[in-house]
Amino acid sequence: MARKNGIPPQLVRLVLVTLAIIALYFTARYFMTPETFGQFGFYRGASLNEHATRPLSFAGKESCRNCHEEALQLVSQFEHKTLSCETCHGPAMSHVIDPETPLVKIEDGSCLRCHRSDPSRPSWLAQISLDDHYESDSCTDCHTPHQPNE
Repeated sequence: MARKNGIPPQLVRLVLVTLAIIALYFTARYFMTPETFGQFGFYRGASLNEHATRPLSFAGKESCRNCHEEALQLVSQFEHKTLSCETCHGPAMSHVIDPETPLVKIEDGSCLRCHRSDPSRPSWLAQISLDDHYESDSCTDCHTPHQPNE
């Protein structure tokens, strides 16, 4: 194949393939990007309405205060004071609406989600080694979650 204007044919093909890829990218971007994308920075504006239509599942710590003031006062004196009740007890909106609906039972070992010894956790977070500490079947045999120091 002869050169045109002194440009090697492999460079011409490379430029054509690059231009084709760029054209495909912008075409796909045009057709695949939602209309409301970018309305709020790098977010879809319509996603706010979509999320607002989902049923609520978390009630928040203040919802628990109506019936469980004593437990909240107890927790407020100890390390777990910054946690939401739903961190351990699970989503509670159905319980707030109907108090007869049971909360998620705190399972044996659920404390280990946060307290199992792990070098990636911050040093201020109390960590336990299962080999050295876990002597019973349940953390709650020795510890009261609302008063973890006791």
